[in-house]
Amino acid sequence: MHYHYVRAEEAVKLIKSHQRVFIHGSAATPTYLIQELAKRKDELRQVEIVSISTFGPMPLAAEDCKESFFINTFFVSQNVRKAVNSEQGDYIPVFLSEIGQVFKRKILPLDVAIVQVSEPDSHGFCSLGISVDIAKAAVDSANVVIAQVNHRMPRTHGDGHIHFSRFDAAVFVDQPLHEVNYAEKVGDSETKIGNFIAEMVEDRSTLQLGVGAIPDAVLTALKHHKDLGIHTEMFSNGIIDLLESGAITNAYKKKHKGKILTSFAVGDKKLYDTIHDNPLFTFQEAEYVNDSAIIRKNPKMVSINSCLEVDLTGQVCADSLGSYQYSGVGGQMDFMRGASLSEGGKPILALSSATKKGQSKIVPFLKEGAGVVTTRAHVHYVVTEYGVAYLYGKNLKQRAIALMNIAHPDHREDLDRAIHQRFGGGVFSGI
Repeated sequence: MHYHYVRAEEAVKLIKSHQRVFIHGSAATPTYLIQELAKRKDELRQVEIVSISTFGPMPLAAEDCKESFFINTFFVSQNVRKAVNSEQGDYIPVFLSEIGQVFKRKILPLDVAIVQVSEPDSHGFCSLGISVDIAKAAVDSANVVIAQVNHRMPRTHGDGHIHFSRFDAAVFVDQPLHEVNYAEKVGDSETKIGNFIAEMVEDRSTLQLGVGAIPDAVLTALKHHKDLGIHTEMFSNGIIDLLESGAITNAYKKKHKGKILTSFAVGDKKLYDTIHDNPLFTFQEAEYVNDSAIIRKNPKMVSINSCLEVDLTGQVCADSLGSYQYSGVGGQMDFMRGASLSEGGKPILALSSATKKGQSKIVPFLKEGAGVVTTRAHVHYVVTEYGVAYLYGKNLKQRAIALMNIAHPDHREDLDRAIHQRFGGGVFSGI
């Protein structure tokens, strides 16, 4: 079968001023086409760029592009953070499970979608590879689709297949995918948190892990567990070591028994090679993977997520530092709720007790302007390197005391004072 490819500069000419353009995210970020699009900055005006987290350079967010491109993101990554917190961009708070519907229902109609895919197979189908998440919905609903076809993109099983005929323009590249290694960031506090959580995880549990050093530390501590399952919005390198240890069998899941279910993956070349054409992994849309009604069907569903700060009543800020937009809502609430509704499920919030600068992450009040991602009614377990606080069913004062007890010792006196001022009677009086 013959496939027609065009040069990158020809493909990006399909994009016009005042259009809304979706850009594929995470490790599938189509950097080559993004750089070609940036070269048109002098001829384009007010092109709206929508995406979740993107990796690598983002020239569209450069200051000299502010008349040409507006970064309107669902999840703020480091490469667009400055633009999003200026007149050059903004942030849309939507659960990851619902972003696909925002496209499909034309709440944010897409003019163009730029995606990175695998080479076509013998039937003409390409794969969205390691990032199906919201990209499938974008392709299904955009008027124009531009593909960066990369033979290094793994072909994944699931619902991320797109026929080559769907592409209005296809550009062939041979470039490494974006790689991340979170294990390098695992320190003493993350290891302690990982061990606490591992003690809470029963055999035959199904796991969802967020992104970063803490989830990788948890995975390292689970190697002696039996018959674990994986149902997660994303995973990284830590999954492979746990898989090789024999701890993951997916035998007791109710949904996609025997398979690892996810919507995207981020890691190194070994991870991508393991995923390629491997029927053990099923990549589905985030709309399905993150649906709490699907998640809750797995017994002993354990959701492990992190945050930036938590107040003494259990309110969780995971997406901003005060009013400064740092990341996004993502799928935290989808899984925290799904796990809490699962039979024997455990929604777990895990965080180091203090920032690198030594400030407490457990605070009397969230910073002014902070976004509450997970409400205090949704929070059950909070884990730091100093222990586990169980908040569910506790009143505000009881929660505050439980959280103070797992805060960094340097900050407990201040938190005790805040509890006394707010609730009276000191730590040991009353229920």
